[in-house]
Amino acid sequence: MSKPIRVRFAPSPTGPLHIGGVRTALFNYLFAKKHGGVFYLRVEDTDQNRFVPGAEAYIMEALEWLGIAPDETVGKNEKFGPYRQSERKEIYRQYAEQLVASGHAYYAFDSGENLDAMRKDQEALGQTFIYNHSVRENLDNSLTNSAEDVAKRIANGEEHVIRFKTPVGETLHLHDIIRGDIKFETNLLDDKVLFKGDGMPTYHLANIVDDHLMETSHVIRGEEWLPSMPLHVLLYRAFGWDAPEFAHLPLILKPIGNGKLSKRDGDKMGFPVFPLEWQTEEGISSGYREKGFFPEAVVNFLALLGWNDGTDKELFSLEELAAAFDLNRVHKAGAKFDPDKNKWFNHQYLIHKDDAELAQAFAPVIESKSLNRSFSLAEITRIVSLVKDRAHFVSEFWELSDYFFVAPTSYDEKAAKNWKEETPVLMNQLIEVLANIEDFNSHAIETIVKDWMTQNEIGMGKVMQPFRLSLVGALKGPHLFDIAEIIGKDETISRIQKATDTL
Repeated sequence: MSKPIRVRFAPSPTGPLHIGGVRTALFNYLFAKKHGGVFYLRVEDTDQNRFVPGAEAYIMEALEWLGIAPDETVGKNEKFGPYRQSERKEIYRQYAEQLVASGHAYYAFDSGENLDAMRKDQEALGQTFIYNHSVRENLDNSLTNSAEDVAKRIANGEEHVIRFKTPVGETLHLHDIIRGDIKFETNLLDDKVLFKGDGMPTYHLANIVDDHLMETSHVIRGEEWLPSMPLHVLLYRAFGWDAPEFAHLPLILKPIGNGKLSKRDGDKMGFPVFPLEWQTEEGISSGYREKGFFPEAVVNFLALLGWNDGTDKELFSLEELAAAFDLNRVHKAGAKFDPDKNKWFNHQYLIHKDDAELAQAFAPVIESKSLNRSFSLAEITRIVSLVKDRAHFVSEFWELSDYFFVAPTSYDEKAAKNWKEETPVLMNQLIEVLANIEDFNSHAIETIVKDWMTQNEIGMGKVMQPFRLSLVGALKGPHLFDIAEIIGKDETISRIQKATDTL
């Protein structure tokens, strides 16, 4: 790696950023940070028909939220600006004309109707129409018209495109960092349009010109672009430029079966495929942020979809990922998306978060419940510390802890079967024991209650299960005596009394 490392993420603003695109951005970011290089973002908005307002801002916000913001992009350190392709179209025309002048491209005047007719004729014969060396000498282009006629037609404003003149009879031996050596036959390639009739470049030309002018050292992108690799290498050669190194990432696959992960898979199975929520007239598509995922958990999960460091280690900080990342350890085969593993990562990050931080996030939920009294952050923090081990998301805290804030109004039917004929007597005795405890803390309550049961030869199940049912409404929850301490002596006794009266 002799030249400085510069890698890019180059999305098209045609809608929300798919999680596969996020992983591509992440792998570029990690590669840049590993080698002390630059990660930049270029907006590839040359296809104005598919442009969606708000998509560019969405992409920027998503990368910021994930902690992988680019070093250079639109409005930020624009060393090679503009970073929006729609603002660079005059640059592309100049380079397209240069290829025509050097004999590596040509003007084509064929109408869409004529080309469609030729395709249908070929299909009728059971063949596929390819606009390449096999037909270009017989079509309406600058290869079959005189230079004077071509100049006149262009001057008269006749619509035309510029096509690449693919070399004939070559075998290209190319190298991909992930996939190794690959061969392509040029005779099977078509003469791609480089510059369109609307005055805008196609992806292929703009991509190559920008990667060169922005000094991109490595192109790390999804495997769907692998078929474009020979054209791109040929374009570099036609311009007389050194090509960057290429690495084509494996697909993220559906959780069930083969095929690329889609929004429909997420809708069907109840998980997001976009980093942030996306709203359209058709409805709202959920996002990782709004679903309660932590950005660092999303990053960690995505990094291990198609890559690992060669060990069993699964939890990495962003800095640890950058230090360990190696393109040579990216897999060729697609990586299956596992929604349960996705949630597992979030659980790991949740249980390792500071309780006070989680309490801050949980506090608005408690406030929204319009409870009879307010709860201090210290109280909420203590409650969070007791229930977080059972949660994947902060949004699950209320269901796991509602009994701390509100006395149960009903009792689990299956658990209520433990309420025997002698239970009311035992519960009334328990109330007396609890009423005489001066320092009502978990340790003291547990010690005194268990001593009472031992001295009176009362079985644990006869007291503990009805006790828990009284406080919680079900046989669930953390350490029973912690619950009693937090809700307090009066509330504990009140709940036991209520359960005794009800059950």
